[in-house]
Amino acid sequence: MTKEKMASSEEDKVFHSGDVVSCQSEPSWQDFVSMGVARGNASGRPVPTFDLEAELMEALHGPIVGIDEAGRGPWAGPVVVAAVILNPNRIPEGLNDSKVLTADARADRYAEIMATSCVSIAIGQVRRIDRDNILQATLWGMRAAYRGLQTPAATALIDGNIVPRRFPCKARALVGGDGRSVSIAAASIVAKVTRDRMMVKLARRYRRYGWEQNKGYGTPEHARAIKKHGVCTHHRRSFSPIELALQLLNNELVEISA
Repeated sequence: MTKEKMASSEEDKVFHSGDVVSCQSEPSWQDFVSMGVARGNASGRPVPTFDLEAELMEALHGPIVGIDEAGRGPWAGPVVVAAVILNPNRIPEGLNDSKVLTADARADRYAEIMATSCVSIAIGQVRRIDRDNILQATLWGMRAAYRGLQTPAATALIDGNIVPRRFPCKARALVGGDGRSVSIAAASIVAKVTRDRMMVKLARRYRRYGWEQNKGYGTPEHARAIKKHGVCTHHRRSFSPIELALQLLNNELVEISA
């Protein structure tokens, strides 16, 4: 039941297929570099199942869509949201929260999901993130990803604790959903792989920031690159670390001109 289609606007794209740290009063570059925080270890999490989907399908007599995002926390790049309706007869093996899978395992499962499932992907670009804030950009992406599906769902399972307002169908927020529902886990894999590939592609044009490795997240190496080279159009200026970096860079320019 896989179908593929792509629609785009000036700011965002939807592809179809079948935290902020406060600035100190007197900031320094040491403060900025120390904002680079590695992502945590997600080991020990439960393994997701199709049990909830099966229960809801029987009760509601329709397919269930899982929705998840990737890229809420990075300093650079888009936020990506995926909506996935799994084929109950062809569920790929080994689906799990994307954070507990290796890059190779994610890539393998991504290929299987895209080949067997109904998938829609929404890309919230940096312009939208800076204009609306990252939460609103993510909620927009959830609505857009659902609307891009070629198959209407009986209900949506959304990772997290928020159901977007005006969501197009019945929906349920599921905290830790990527470790409980294979549909959400599949969406997390699609979103993560899509975004990582986008950042690797951007890294070929913006070679100074190490995005092929850090994927735009706030690592010390990324911070040092910004200190040395400044920010680019794909950095999220609404995020406090980038605001701080711009302030420090502007202060240096003032000192040089003086």
